[in-house]
Amino acid sequence: MLQVAGGGIVVGAGAVGAWQWLAPEAKQAGPKGASARNAKVAASESFVHVIAHPDDSLYFMNPELEQSIRSGAPSVTVCLTGGESDGRNALSNTRDYRKLPERRPEFVRARLNGFREATARMATGDSLSPWEVETLTLLPGFEVEVQTLRAAPQVQLIFLELIEARTLRNPRKESLRGLWLGAVPNLTTLKPAATPVTRTFRYGRQELIDTLVAVFERYQPTVVRTLDPNPTHKTPQPHFPNTPPVLEGISKWDHQDHTTSAFFAQAALAEYWGRKHSRPTAVESYIGYEVSQLPSNLDRATTDHKVKFLDTYGWADGKDCGDSAGCGDRKVGARSKAVRWSNNCRHRAPGTTRWVQPLPDKRLAAFALLDGAAHCWTETKPGSGVWSSAAPVAGPMLEGQVQAVRHTDGTLQLFSVRTVLPGKEKGDRTHRREVVTTRQTGMSSGTPTFGAWEPLGSPETEDRRSMEMGYPVAAVGKDGTVHVFVRTFDGGVAFRGGAGGKDWTEWETLPSPGPEPRTIDGLDAAADEQGRIHVLIADTRTVHHWMSQEPGGTPQPAEPTRLPTCTGPVTLAALPSGGMRVAMRQPDTSRVIVADRPENGSWKVSAQCEPLGGYERVGIAQAGNTTVLADRDSKGRVRLAAGSGRPGSWQDQGIPYRGTPGMVQDAEGRVVTVVLGMDGKLSSARQRGAGAGAFTAWAAHDGRTQGDVAS
Repeated sequence: MLQVAGGGIVVGAGAVGAWQWLAPEAKQAGPKGASARNAKVAASESFVHVIAHPDDSLYFMNPELEQSIRSGAPSVTVCLTGGESDGRNALSNTRDYRKLPERRPEFVRARLNGFREATARMATGDSLSPWEVETLTLLPGFEVEVQTLRAAPQVQLIFLELIEARTLRNPRKESLRGLWLGAVPNLTTLKPAATPVTRTFRYGRQELIDTLVAVFERYQPTVVRTLDPNPTHKTPQPHFPNTPPVLEGISKWDHQDHTTSAFFAQAALAEYWGRKHSRPTAVESYIGYEVSQLPSNLDRATTDHKVKFLDTYGWADGKDCGDSAGCGDRKVGARSKAVRWSNNCRHRAPGTTRWVQPLPDKRLAAFALLDGAAHCWTETKPGSGVWSSAAPVAGPMLEGQVQAVRHTDGTLQLFSVRTVLPGKEKGDRTHRREVVTTRQTGMSSGTPTFGAWEPLGSPETEDRRSMEMGYPVAAVGKDGTVHVFVRTFDGGVAFRGGAGGKDWTEWETLPSPGPEPRTIDGLDAAADEQGRIHVLIADTRTVHHWMSQEPGGTPQPAEPTRLPTCTGPVTLAALPSGGMRVAMRQPDTSRVIVADRPENGSWKVSAQCEPLGGYERVGIAQAGNTTVLADRDSKGRVRLAAGSGRPGSWQDQGIPYRGTPGMVQDAEGRVVTVVLGMDGKLSSARQRGAGAGAFTAWAAHDGRTQGDVAS
């Protein structure tokens, strides 16, 4: 076995087989007197991160990566390439840079050292906490390097070491993208310096997918995190020679390796979900380089904390870790704070608060995606706060989020997005995304039943453009028409309408409210008390508003909101007086801002909440004159606030969660907030009474309580 103390690799006597996952007692503390703490394993949840390069998760998945590692849950990161670049471990503006030797095996090892040290610092506080390094066979005939943190052995890093594209966007056959598109039949690995892996290997497309399937089968993750499979476009680029123009001709803001690593993860998940496994999986995908074009959605304290780990990765302190190959990535160095990738953590799917709705008998039903399919939880009795276990609603390869709307007869309808992956048959290169919906058909044993998922297509006529389509939000007008809205490839808003949720019109585009180059996915739509439909979407400067002039009408551009810049997703709630209320976030501070538009009035900021250090979409619900907010705090916990007219102070207690809180009124008029834990279990809390400012304890669906939320 190889043991790592700091960055230096020491070859121990005798090789040992692969470390057994979920058996941390076999490899407990490090050397006597080590400062690293032993993490407690939370066996009910586990995390797998699929990345392209050794710094991807540090830039784009933090602070969630650190929160998962520090939770004590099993956490593994699979890095597909070594990120060898040109092999020069220096910034390109370094004097005599071009004279530096190209030492790719050494540069890869330096990057792995930096990534390992940043991970150890997150887990233990000690960047030089020792690791064990060995080989692992995930697929017969292939070896990978696996590293296990001795002080927290549930933390592992797996390196496949495929060669990287070595270019941000330009086509190169020998790359992950070339392998995905079939431009090359296989892709070789590069042996890092001092690796225990015995030789190089050549992966075919299916062999890489099978390797990731083997990772999922080995670790049984409850959460899989990937990079962005749907980055937005830049300018045209040339095609691969003799390659079908699938996803070609569109240059993306992101790195091609990032995007393709997410494609391979999606394909592997599709196969994994078709096999028997012990627990369902939720998926989160993170926006990459594109965040540099968007407002900062992290507060400064969170950004500064995140940069500490990037500085460790970048070998900013210059300390000797004991490895002559290098102790970090000097191309990153100490400049992370100046690179705008550091001040954001953005999910590609912005989520929705409308994934919980009342059934005709007034029991609540909640819906979320697990294993690529919708699942449903139902209250056992109206207002009881006791929920059933999750029941599947089917729908293969749904992704991102699911929204539920309620018809006038009390029945429900669900909306989501489905990804259609290229088939295994030769020449089948179809790769697209489409909006899908399903309507409730009845009840069975107290659980709503649904029909087959109906494709609503995409406002984009080309498959490759559909990959940039946003996530649907739906609203029901007073006449029963369901309006579905999505962000388009060009940054506009498209919609379809269906009387009673069927007989759909063709896709149309809402009139543009004015020139703006960059709208941000995370729009919202809701009906006001008069039944008029309102639509809001943010760009990088302000928020745009459309509203219908009469119930059932097509929304038209309203007057300019003149609202300040926000970080992106907005959440609407109807006011009892006939106006609308929106919750959004202020850039740089992550402060929640509430703005109101009274009937026949103009938008105006009405409240600014105490910052909690969270990010992404805010939950808001209006019950009469009482406003309830749900926000994420700096530790990844949901926090609630309620007040008359405007929200009060944040309550002290909360629980960790993923996604966006769902919010709705129950049978007794109390606002209920539901969240999904990292273990895929539902938890809920509700007001103690209609209009109350205090909430019940958070309770999981099996009746466990998570601590009382004080008034």
